[in-house]
Amino acid sequence: MVQTSARLLRVLSLLQSRRFWAGGDLAQELGVTERSVRRDMDRLRTLGYPVHATAGVGGGYQLGAGKELPPLPLEDDEAVAVAVGLRAAASGPVKGLEEAAVRALGKLEQVLPKRLRRRVNALQAVSVRLGDAGPTVDAGMLTLIANACRDGELLRFGYSSREGEESRRSAEPYHLVHTSHRWYLLAYDVGREGWRTFRVDRIREGLETGRAFKARPLPAEDVAAYVSQAVSTEAYRFRARVTVHASAPTVSKQLSGVAARIEPLEGERCLVHTGGDSLETLAFHLGWMGFDFEVHEPKELAEHLRRLSERLARAAKGLETSKAQ
Repeated sequence: MVQTSARLLRVLSLLQSRRFWAGGDLAQELGVTERSVRRDMDRLRTLGYPVHATAGVGGGYQLGAGKELPPLPLEDDEAVAVAVGLRAAASGPVKGLEEAAVRALGKLEQVLPKRLRRRVNALQAVSVRLGDAGPTVDAGMLTLIANACRDGELLRFGYSSREGEESRRSAEPYHLVHTSHRWYLLAYDVGREGWRTFRVDRIREGLETGRAFKARPLPAEDVAAYVSQAVSTEAYRFRARVTVHASAPTVSKQLSGVAARIEPLEGERCLVHTGGDSLETLAFHLGWMGFDFEVHEPKELAEHLRRLSERLARAAKGLETSKAQ
Protein backbone atom coordinates (compact mmCIF):
# COMPACT_ATOMS: atom_id res chain seq x y z
CA MET A 1 0.00 0.00 0.00
CA VAL A 2 2.81 2.43 0.87
CA GLN A 3 4.57 1.62 -2.42
CA THR A 4 1.35 2.16 -4.38
CA SER A 5 0.66 5.49 -2.65
CA ALA A 6 4.18 6.69 -3.37
CA ARG A 7 3.77 5.73 -7.02
CA LEU A 8 0.48 7.64 -7.20
CA LEU A 9 2.26 10.79 -6.07
CA ARG A 10 4.90 10.15 -8.70
CA VAL A 11 2.22 9.65 -11.37
CA LEU A 12 0.53 12.88 -10.34
CA SER A 13 3.80 14.77 -10.50
CA LEU A 14 4.48 13.45 -14.00
CA LEU A 15 0.98 14.36 -15.22
CA GLN A 16 1.54 17.91 -14.00
CA SER A 17 4.92 18.21 -15.72
CA ARG A 18 3.60 17.53 -19.23
CA ARG A 19 0.28 18.22 -20.91
CA PHE A 20 -0.05 14.71 -22.38
CA TRP A 21 1.57 11.35 -21.67
CA ALA A 22 1.37 8.33 -23.96
CA GLY A 23 0.47 5.23 -21.95
CA GLY A 24 3.62 3.36 -22.93
CA ASP A 25 5.89 6.30 -22.14
CA LEU A 26 4.33 6.73 -18.71
CA ALA A 27 4.66 3.01 -17.93
CA GLN A 28 8.32 3.07 -18.97
CA GLU A 29 8.99 6.16 -16.86
CA LEU A 30 7.46 4.49 -13.80
CA GLY A 31 8.93 1.06 -14.45
CA VAL A 32 5.54 -0.69 -14.38
CA THR A 33 3.14 -2.25 -16.86
CA GLU A 34 0.51 -0.27 -18.77
CA ARG A 35 -2.11 -2.22 -16.85
CA SER A 36 -0.69 -0.83 -13.59
CA VAL A 37 -0.83 2.64 -15.09
CA ARG A 38 -4.53 2.21 -15.90
CA ARG A 39 -5.19 1.15 -12.31
CA ASP A 40 -3.30 4.14 -10.98
CA MET A 41 -5.42 6.44 -13.15
CA ASP A 42 -8.58 4.90 -11.72
CA ARG A 43 -7.27 5.49 -8.18
CA LEU A 44 -6.50 9.13 -8.98
CA ARG A 45 -10.03 9.62 -10.32
CA THR A 46 -11.51 8.28 -7.10
CA LEU A 47 -9.43 10.88 -5.22
CA GLY A 48 -10.95 13.67 -7.31
CA TYR A 49 -8.24 14.19 -9.94
CA PRO A 50 -9.81 14.64 -13.40
CA VAL A 51 -7.63 12.31 -15.49
CA HIS A 52 -8.71 12.09 -19.13
CA ALA A 53 -7.78 9.05 -21.21
CA THR A 54 -7.75 8.49 -24.97
CA ALA A 55 -7.69 4.99 -26.45
CA GLY A 56 -6.10 3.57 -29.58
CA VAL A 57 -2.86 4.37 -31.36
CA GLY A 58 -1.33 7.49 -29.85
CA GLY A 59 -3.61 7.24 -26.84
CA GLY A 60 -2.61 8.29 -23.38
CA TYR A 61 -3.47 10.37 -20.35
CA GLN A 62 -3.97 14.01 -19.56
CA LEU A 63 -4.69 15.82 -16.29
CA GLY A 64 -7.66 18.08 -16.86
CA ALA A 65 -9.53 20.72 -14.92
CA GLY A 66 -12.19 19.60 -12.45
CA LYS A 67 -14.88 21.30 -10.41
CA GLU A 68 -12.54 21.71 -7.45
CA LEU A 69 -8.78 22.10 -7.07
CA PRO A 70 -7.29 18.81 -5.84
CA PRO A 71 -4.12 18.62 -3.71
CA LEU A 72 -0.98 19.36 -5.72
CA PRO A 73 2.23 17.67 -4.53
CA LEU A 74 5.28 19.94 -4.78
CA GLU A 75 8.99 19.17 -4.68
CA ASP A 76 11.06 21.10 -2.11
CA ASP A 77 12.44 23.58 -4.63
CA GLU A 78 8.99 24.04 -6.19
CA ALA A 79 7.43 24.80 -2.80
CA VAL A 80 10.12 27.40 -2.05
CA ALA A 81 9.67 28.95 -5.48
CA VAL A 82 5.90 29.18 -5.02
CA ALA A 83 6.22 30.73 -1.55
CA VAL A 84 8.77 33.31 -2.71
CA GLY A 85 6.69 34.06 -5.79
CA LEU A 86 3.55 34.58 -3.72
CA ARG A 87 5.36 36.96 -1.38
CA ALA A 88 6.58 38.94 -4.38
CA ALA A 89 3.11 38.91 -5.96
CA ALA A 90 1.61 40.39 -2.80
CA SER A 91 3.31 43.67 -3.72
CA GLY A 92 4.60 42.89 -7.17
CA PRO A 93 4.14 44.08 -10.76
CA VAL A 94 1.13 41.89 -11.58
CA LYS A 95 -1.97 43.82 -10.57
CA GLY A 96 -4.97 42.02 -9.17
CA LEU A 97 -2.96 39.33 -7.39
CA GLU A 98 -2.19 41.00 -4.07
CA GLU A 99 -5.08 39.74 -1.90
CA ALA A 100 -5.22 36.29 -3.51
CA ALA A 101 -1.45 35.93 -3.11
CA VAL A 102 -1.64 36.72 0.60
CA ARG A 103 -4.41 34.15 1.14
CA ALA A 104 -2.59 31.45 -0.81
CA LEU A 105 0.66 32.23 0.98
CA GLY A 106 -1.01 31.81 4.35
CA LYS A 107 -2.24 28.33 3.38
CA LEU A 108 1.13 27.28 1.98
CA GLU A 109 3.30 28.53 4.84
CA GLN A 110 1.01 26.79 7.35
CA VAL A 111 2.13 23.40 6.01
CA LEU A 112 5.70 24.24 4.95
CA PRO A 113 8.32 22.16 6.78
CA LYS A 114 10.62 24.21 9.00
CA ARG A 115 13.63 23.62 6.75
CA LEU A 116 11.77 25.09 3.77
CA ARG A 117 10.32 27.96 5.79
CA ARG A 118 13.85 28.93 6.81
CA ARG A 119 14.91 29.02 3.15
CA VAL A 120 11.95 31.21 2.22
CA ASN A 121 12.57 33.57 5.16
CA ALA A 122 16.27 33.83 4.31
CA LEU A 123 15.45 34.88 0.75
CA GLN A 124 12.86 37.36 1.98
CA ALA A 125 15.22 38.84 4.59
CA VAL A 126 17.80 39.87 2.01
CA SER A 127 15.33 40.97 -0.67
CA VAL A 128 14.24 44.60 -0.82
CA ARG A 129 11.71 46.08 -3.24
CA LEU A 130 12.58 49.65 -4.23
CA GLY A 131 9.57 51.47 -5.62
CA ASP A 132 7.75 50.37 -8.75
CA ALA A 133 9.86 48.18 -11.02
CA GLY A 134 7.82 48.96 -14.11
CA PRO A 135 4.37 48.85 -15.67
CA THR A 136 1.94 46.30 -14.27
CA VAL A 137 0.23 43.60 -16.31
CA ASP A 138 -3.09 41.89 -15.74
CA ALA A 139 -2.75 38.56 -13.95
CA GLY A 140 -5.42 36.90 -16.09
CA MET A 141 -3.70 38.01 -19.28
CA LEU A 142 -0.36 36.69 -18.05
CA THR A 143 -1.91 33.33 -17.18
CA LEU A 144 -3.63 33.03 -20.55
CA ILE A 145 -0.37 33.75 -22.39
CA ALA A 146 1.56 31.29 -20.24
CA ASN A 147 -0.98 28.54 -20.94
CA ALA A 148 -0.87 29.28 -24.68
CA CYS A 149 2.94 28.95 -24.59
CA ARG A 150 2.63 25.64 -22.76
CA ASP A 151 -0.10 24.21 -24.98
CA GLY A 152 1.21 25.53 -28.30
CA GLU A 153 -1.90 27.54 -29.17
CA LEU A 154 -2.03 30.53 -31.49
CA LEU A 155 -2.59 33.94 -29.89
CA ARG A 156 -4.47 36.87 -31.41
CA PHE A 157 -4.26 40.26 -29.74
CA GLY A 158 -4.16 44.00 -30.16
CA TYR A 159 -0.74 45.58 -29.73
CA SER A 160 0.48 49.13 -29.22
CA SER A 161 3.96 49.99 -30.48
CA ARG A 162 6.43 52.29 -28.75
CA GLU A 163 5.12 55.15 -30.91
CA GLY A 164 1.52 54.35 -29.92
CA GLU A 165 0.57 52.76 -33.23
CA GLU A 166 -2.20 50.17 -32.78
CA SER A 167 -2.23 46.90 -34.71
CA ARG A 168 -3.78 43.44 -34.60
CA ARG A 169 -1.33 40.54 -34.29
CA SER A 170 -1.52 36.79 -34.79
CA ALA A 171 1.44 35.03 -33.18
CA GLU A 172 2.77 31.66 -32.11
CA PRO A 173 3.81 32.11 -28.45
CA TYR A 174 6.86 30.27 -27.11
CA HIS A 175 8.26 31.85 -23.94
CA LEU A 176 7.49 34.52 -21.36
CA VAL A 177 10.61 36.32 -20.13
CA HIS A 178 10.68 38.65 -17.14
CA THR A 179 13.31 41.32 -16.51
CA SER A 180 13.43 43.44 -13.38
CA HIS A 181 11.25 45.96 -15.20
CA ARG A 182 8.91 44.24 -17.64
CA TRP A 183 7.33 41.06 -18.97
CA TYR A 184 8.15 40.08 -22.57
CA LEU A 185 6.64 37.47 -24.88
CA LEU A 186 8.87 35.71 -27.40
CA ALA A 187 6.67 34.71 -30.31
CA TYR A 188 6.66 34.15 -34.05
CA ASP A 189 4.55 36.88 -35.70
CA VAL A 190 2.57 35.00 -38.35
CA GLY A 191 1.39 38.12 -40.18
CA ARG A 192 4.87 39.68 -40.38
CA GLU A 193 6.63 36.34 -40.83
CA GLY A 194 9.33 36.83 -38.24
CA TRP A 195 10.31 36.42 -34.61
CA ARG A 196 9.20 39.26 -32.35
CA THR A 197 9.59 40.19 -28.69
CA PHE A 198 6.35 41.77 -27.44
CA ARG A 199 6.04 43.82 -24.29
CA VAL A 200 3.14 42.22 -22.40
CA ASP A 201 2.00 45.54 -20.93
CA ARG A 202 1.43 46.78 -24.51
CA ILE A 203 -0.90 43.89 -25.37
CA ARG A 204 -4.41 45.31 -25.46
CA GLU A 205 -7.93 43.98 -25.08
CA GLY A 206 -9.17 41.17 -27.28
CA LEU A 207 -6.50 38.63 -26.33
CA GLU A 208 -7.73 35.20 -27.41
CA THR A 209 -6.33 31.78 -28.22
CA GLY A 210 -6.79 29.85 -31.44
CA ARG A 211 -5.78 26.60 -33.07
CA ALA A 212 -2.76 24.56 -32.10
CA PHE A 213 0.41 25.13 -34.14
CA LYS A 214 3.45 23.05 -34.98
CA ALA A 215 6.43 24.33 -33.03
CA ARG A 216 9.22 26.00 -35.01
CA PRO A 217 12.93 25.82 -34.18
CA LEU A 218 13.69 28.65 -31.75
CA PRO A 219 15.78 31.56 -33.06
CA ALA A 220 18.47 30.84 -30.45
CA GLU A 221 19.36 28.13 -27.93
CA ASP A 222 19.60 30.67 -25.10
CA VAL A 223 16.15 32.26 -25.09
CA ALA A 224 16.95 34.65 -22.22
CA ALA A 225 20.06 35.96 -24.00
CA TYR A 226 18.12 36.35 -27.26
CA VAL A 227 15.36 38.36 -25.60
CA SER A 228 17.90 40.42 -23.65
CA GLN A 229 19.63 41.36 -26.89
CA ALA A 230 16.31 42.16 -28.56
CA VAL A 231 15.08 44.44 -25.79
CA SER A 232 18.43 46.01 -24.94
CA THR A 233 17.87 48.70 -27.57
CA GLU A 234 14.93 48.00 -29.85
CA ALA A 235 12.25 48.30 -27.17
CA TYR A 236 13.27 51.79 -26.12
CA ARG A 237 12.99 55.30 -27.47
CA PHE A 238 16.71 56.03 -26.99
CA ARG A 239 19.39 53.48 -27.96
CA ALA A 240 22.87 53.87 -26.59
CA ARG A 241 26.27 52.43 -27.53
CA VAL A 242 29.11 53.19 -25.12
CA THR A 243 32.60 51.92 -24.37
CA VAL A 244 33.11 51.22 -20.67
CA HIS A 245 36.57 51.01 -19.06
CA ALA A 246 35.96 47.78 -17.15
CA SER A 247 35.76 44.10 -18.03
CA ALA A 248 32.56 42.64 -19.47
CA PRO A 249 31.88 40.37 -16.44
CA THR A 250 32.31 43.30 -14.03
CA VAL A 251 30.00 45.56 -16.02
CA SER A 252 27.48 42.74 -16.39
CA LYS A 253 27.23 42.48 -12.59
CA GLN A 254 26.76 46.22 -12.24
CA LEU A 255 24.03 46.25 -14.89
CA SER A 256 22.24 43.22 -13.47
CA GLY A 257 18.52 43.67 -14.09
CA VAL A 258 19.09 46.26 -16.84
CA ALA A 259 18.40 45.25 -20.44
CA ALA A 260 21.83 45.43 -22.08
CA ARG A 261 24.07 43.56 -24.51
CA ILE A 262 27.75 43.59 -23.52
CA GLU A 263 30.65 42.79 -25.85
CA PRO A 264 34.16 42.28 -24.39
CA LEU A 265 37.01 44.39 -25.80
CA GLU A 266 40.76 44.30 -25.31
CA GLY A 267 42.40 45.97 -22.33
CA GLU A 268 39.72 45.57 -19.65
CA ARG A 269 37.11 47.35 -21.71
CA CYS A 270 33.72 46.41 -23.14
CA LEU A 271 31.10 47.74 -25.53
CA VAL A 272 27.64 48.18 -24.02
CA HIS A 273 24.44 48.36 -26.04
CA THR A 274 21.47 49.48 -23.96
CA GLY A 275 18.38 51.63 -24.15
CA GLY A 276 15.94 53.72 -22.19
CA ASP A 277 12.67 55.56 -22.54
CA SER A 278 14.40 58.75 -21.40
CA LEU A 279 17.87 60.26 -21.43
CA GLU A 280 17.67 60.60 -17.64
CA THR A 281 17.24 56.82 -17.27
CA LEU A 282 20.22 56.11 -19.52
CA ALA A 283 22.39 58.64 -17.71
CA PHE A 284 21.49 57.15 -14.33
CA HIS A 285 22.32 53.55 -15.27
CA LEU A 286 25.59 54.44 -16.99
CA GLY A 287 26.71 56.80 -14.25
CA TRP A 288 25.70 54.40 -11.50
CA MET A 289 28.15 51.77 -12.79
CA GLY A 290 31.07 53.71 -11.32
CA PHE A 291 33.37 53.33 -14.37
CA ASP A 292 34.66 55.76 -16.96
CA PHE A 293 32.91 55.47 -20.31
CA GLU A 294 32.63 57.15 -23.72
CA VAL A 295 29.35 57.64 -25.55
CA HIS A 296 29.33 56.71 -29.25
CA GLU A 297 25.61 57.23 -29.74
CA PRO A 298 23.15 58.84 -29.50
CA LYS A 299 24.42 62.39 -29.61
CA GLU A 300 21.45 63.47 -27.46
CA LEU A 301 22.84 61.37 -24.62
CA ALA A 302 26.28 62.93 -24.91
CA GLU A 303 24.73 66.40 -24.79
CA HIS A 304 22.55 65.44 -21.82
CA LEU A 305 25.58 64.15 -19.90
CA ARG A 306 27.47 67.36 -20.66
CA ARG A 307 24.63 69.49 -19.24
CA LEU A 308 24.32 67.15 -16.28
CA SER A 309 28.04 67.38 -15.52
CA GLU A 310 27.85 71.18 -15.59
CA ARG A 311 24.87 71.13 -13.23
CA LEU A 312 26.66 68.80 -10.82
CA ALA A 313 29.80 70.91 -10.98
CA ARG A 314 27.77 74.00 -10.04
CA ALA A 315 26.23 72.10 -7.15
CA ALA A 316 29.68 71.10 -5.85
CA LYS A 317 30.96 74.65 -6.33
CA GLY A 318 28.06 75.98 -4.27
CA LEU A 319 29.06 73.67 -1.41
CA GLU A 320 32.68 74.90 -1.59
CA THR A 321 31.50 78.53 -1.54
CA SER A 322 29.32 77.99 1.54
CA LYS A 323 32.26 76.38 3.36
CA ALA A 324 34.53 79.32 2.49
CA GLN A 325 32.02 81.72 3.96
